[in-house]
Amino acid sequence: MKFFNFYKKYLTVMLLVLTLTFGACNRYLDIIPDNIPTLDHAFAMRSEAEKYLYTCYSYMPKDGGMASDPAMLAGDEIWTNDLSGSYRFSHIMFNIANGRQTTINPAGEAIWVDLYKGLRDCNIFLENIKRVKDMTEEERKEWIAEVKFLKAYYHFYLVRMYGPIPLVKENLPVDINVADVQISRAPVDSCFQYITQLLDEVKDDLQPTITDPIRMMGRITKPIVYALKAKVLLTAASPLFNGNKDQAALRNRDGLQLFNQVYDAQKWKLAADACKEAIDQCHDAGIKLYEFIPGGVTTNISEQLKLQLKLRNAFNERWNSEIIWANTQSIASNIQLWATPHLTTYLDNPNVTYELAVPLKIVDMFYTKNGVPINEDKTWQTNVTTRVGGIEDQRLIRLNYETAESNFDREPRFYASLGFDGGVWYGHGYYNDEVPSGIYFVEGKLGQKNGKKGSFGSITGYFVKKFVHYQSTQANNGGYSTVNYPWPLIRLPHLYLMYAEALNENAGPTEEVHQYINIVRKRAGLPTIRDAWDNFATNTKYSSQAGMREIIRRETLIETAFEGVRFWDMKRWKTAPDELSRPIEGWNVFGQTTEAYYKKQLIYAQKFSMKDYFFPIRDANLLSNKNLVQNLGW
Repeated sequence: MKFFNFYKKYLTVMLLVLTLTFGACNRYLDIIPDNIPTLDHAFAMRSEAEKYLYTCYSYMPKDGGMASDPAMLAGDEIWTNDLSGSYRFSHIMFNIANGRQTTINPAGEAIWVDLYKGLRDCNIFLENIKRVKDMTEEERKEWIAEVKFLKAYYHFYLVRMYGPIPLVKENLPVDINVADVQISRAPVDSCFQYITQLLDEVKDDLQPTITDPIRMMGRITKPIVYALKAKVLLTAASPLFNGNKDQAALRNRDGLQLFNQVYDAQKWKLAADACKEAIDQCHDAGIKLYEFIPGGVTTNISEQLKLQLKLRNAFNERWNSEIIWANTQSIASNIQLWATPHLTTYLDNPNVTYELAVPLKIVDMFYTKNGVPINEDKTWQTNVTTRVGGIEDQRLIRLNYETAESNFDREPRFYASLGFDGGVWYGHGYYNDEVPSGIYFVEGKLGQKNGKKGSFGSITGYFVKKFVHYQSTQANNGGYSTVNYPWPLIRLPHLYLMYAEALNENAGPTEEVHQYINIVRKRAGLPTIRDAWDNFATNTKYSSQAGMREIIRRETLIETAFEGVRFWDMKRWKTAPDELSRPIEGWNVFGQTTEAYYKKQLIYAQKFSMKDYFFPIRDANLLSNKNLVQNLGW
C-alpha cells in the first residue's frame, strides 16, 4: 500500500502535510519514486478502491498502546517502573506523567503526523471514489460515509490533544501558490462545528449493524456515528472548551482568538439531545448491556463469580452486546502480559511481566460495597490497616490471608477491575469455583510469586485485572496463550453516563438523570443513588446539581476505569490541576512481611500546570509554518 502515499498529481497536498508534520517540505521533491501507479489505477475497480478504503482506516490511533495512547501512561490511572521494560514498550507517553514533555521532540508527535496523513488520504478517497464503475451507488454512499466519519474522528482526536487545529477540509489544488500552504489554526468552535457537520452528513447513510461479520467487523455503523457525535458535543460543552478564559491569550498571528470566552449553556442541551439520539439508535440496533451466561468451562459457578465475569468481560469479551465501537487497529494482546501477575508457581515466565500498576488514589476511587465513596460511607472502618480473609469473602480474598483492610467490603467493580495481594484472580485455565483451593490468588510481597522482581512487578501493589481475559492462560514452561480483543472505544454504559452528565448540566438532577445512572449501578450490583446515599452516606449531595455532578463524574471514572477515558475527562472537566497533582502512592512492595508491606510509600510527586492541558506543537513545525502558533506555556 506504500505507493498510495505518493502521487505526483498531489504534490502540493504533500507540501501541506509535510508543513504540518515534518517541517521540511522541500524534501518531498527528492523521494518521489519512478513508475508509481496512478490514481487512475487505484480507483479503476472496486477491489482496488476497497484497499484504499482500508488505508483510510489504517490511520486509526493505536488505543490501549503504552507507547501510542496518551490515556494509558500520560495521566495518573496506570503507573509503571520508570526505567523498566525498555525492551517491552517505549515509555514516551510516561514522560508526560513524569513531567518530561518537550517541544523539540514531543510525545504525541507521531499522532499529529499520522492523523494529518490520514486526513490527506481520506480526502483523496472522497475525491476519486466516483471513478469506480463496478460498485452499486448504495455501497459507494456507505464507503463515502465511512471515510467522512474517519475524517471527523481524526480531527476530533487532534482537537482533544492540541485544542484548535488546522482543518483539512479538502486537498489543495495543484496550481495553488506554495505560500498559501502556510495555514493557521481554526478557532476551537469552528473545529467542533466542522466535525459535527461531517457526522451529520453521514449519520443516516450507514447500516445499523454489520451484515458480514467475518469481513467487516470494525467498520463504521450508524450507532457509532451517533455515539461519536454525542461524545464530540459533550466535549464541546465541557469547561475546557466552553468559555475557557484561561486560554484567552491563544491567538493566531493575525490576532484571531482561538477559544471562545463566553460560556454557552445551550451546548449542554445539544449534547443531551445527541446522547439520547445515540442511545435510541443503539437500542434499535440491538445493543444492550452485556450479561455473562455460564457455559462450557463455567457451568457451575456462584452468583458472585457470575457478577464478576459480567463486569470484567463487559470490557474484554470481544464484540459483546454493549460494545458500540471497538478499534480493530488496536488488539489487546501484549497489554495482557504486562498486566497479568504470575498465577502459577513459575517465577521467571519471561512473557508475563505484571508491571502495569494502579496508584492507591485510583484504588480508593472505587465505592464501598454500599455504593458510596469511602470518605462518605458512615460504616467504613478507618482505623484498621489489615484484616484476615474470612469464609464470607473467600471468592474475593484468599481464605485466612492477611491483606489491606481497604481491600474488603468494596463494590463488585473493584474486584472485577483490580488484582492485589491476597485477591482472588479467577480463570487462566482453571475454572473450578471451589474455595479456597480451587481458585488462583495473588501473593504480592517481596519474595512471593507476584512480588517485585527487578523491572517486573507492580510498583504499587495493585494490578489491572480488567485488561486480562479470564480465559487467557500462562504455563509453567513460560508460555502464554492470550484471548485477544479489539480495544473498545465506546460502550453503552458510558453513553448512558454521558447522557446523565449532559442532562444534569443542562437542567440539574432530574429523575431521568437518576434513571440512567441507576441502570449502570444496577448492572454493577449497587443500590440506586437515593438508596445508597440515604442509608449509608454522610450527605445527600445527589439533591443538588453540583453534588450530582460529583456523583456522575465518579461513576463515569469507575465504570470506564483503565479504558482510556479518565485522562481526557480530567482535562475537559478542568479538574486535572487537582487530580493530576495528587501524589502517586503505593504499598511498600519491597516489604517481605505484612507489617512492612502495608505502609504507604510516595512513588512520585506528580504536578499539572495549565500548559499541560494541551500537547505542544513540535518546534520544527512552527519554524516551517510561520502561521502556526504554539500552545500556551510551551
